[in-house]
Amino acid sequence: MTRLARTALSALGLALFLAVWEALPRIGLLNETLVPPPSAIPGAFLSELRSGTWLTAVLSSLSHYVTGLAVGAGLGVAFGILSGMFRPFEDLTAWIVRLVRPIPGLAWVPFAIIWFGVEPAAAVFIIAIGVFWIVFFATQGAVRGVDRDLVEVAQAFGFRSPLARLVKIVLPAATPGILVGLRTALGQAWMAVVAAEIFGVPGVGQRMMQASSLLSSDIVLVYMLTMAALYGLIDAGFVAAQTWLLRWRA
Repeated sequence: MTRLARTALSALGLALFLAVWEALPRIGLLNETLVPPPSAIPGAFLSELRSGTWLTAVLSSLSHYVTGLAVGAGLGVAFGILSGMFRPFEDLTAWIVRLVRPIPGLAWVPFAIIWFGVEPAAAVFIIAIGVFWIVFFATQGAVRGVDRDLVEVAQAFGFRSPLARLVKIVLPAATPGILVGLRTALGQAWMAVVAAEIFGVPGVGQRMMQASSLLSSDIVLVYMLTMAALYGLIDAGFVAAQTWLLRWRA
């Protein structure tokens, strides 16, 4: 099957899904208040856009998302490199990792509220926690997987200090694995955004909770689709950047 035919088949599947979704509430099999048809979404979106609510919520969530992602990913890469390069550091932190890693991100919400209050810093903290472990383990595994022969050759050519080995050998060799973890973290961070905002921090999550309390399901769908669209754009941008960074492998 050609690529064009596969694309057409995918478009047909989406069209059928939307048609069935549109029909079920209209023929009374689904409650329109609880499951609004797709045709109701553009009007709800325009209403949110004209009032300025949509832009305010999206900008707030993007601020939390970018900051939390940067903090969590930055710490994950740093500690992953330390753990991957230095066995004593891994041994020192092994039991701490085993103790803290299984705790879900949502379990930190009470502490986030206690420590930061219902403020953007609390949302950033929750997002960073969710991102950290993904990037940490991806980085640790990528660094640990670097061919030891490369390290030995680097030492033979005078790159004996840990910093020199990191910059010249370890990071270039581990970058593909680290980027895989970072791409996974992009999606995890979006999931954490809603969880971080539902307790009152301004953003998409808070607006969705407000709309659901008023049974405005069409508005809830607007923000769900907004998050899907934003993630798609961010992921596409990341893939483009990843391709550019790894162009040496082509």
